[in-house]
Amino acid sequence: MDREEIIRMARNEYGIYAFTAESLAEFATIIAAAERNKLAAWMIQRGFATGHGDTIKDLLKELEWQIDERISNEREACAKVCDVLAVHPEYASDITKVAAQAIRARGNSETH
Repeated sequence: MDREEIIRMARNEYGIYAFTAESLAEFATIIAAAERNKLAAWMIQRGFATGHGDTIKDLLKELEWQIDERISNEREACAKVCDVLAVHPEYASDITKVAAQAIRARGNSETH
């Protein structure tokens, strides 16, 4: 939400032209909720759960956790392909075993 949208929202939807401390706080809460809802909709549209994300910070923490989980799952799936190849007579070699170990090691060495 850009500056113009916020001003337009304040004037058109809420009839606010002069803010008191109380009305400004209320309007800030409305803006934060609108932004939170946009992020939640983006997450849902892309197959992420919103959990108990009451704030943008909560949603971003949830999103980060889910992305890390997806990366971990994909990494393990790739390593399993190497495991299968390592025992397949046509592809069996030390390199496929090493590749599986290297893929798994990436997950252990990364810091978040």
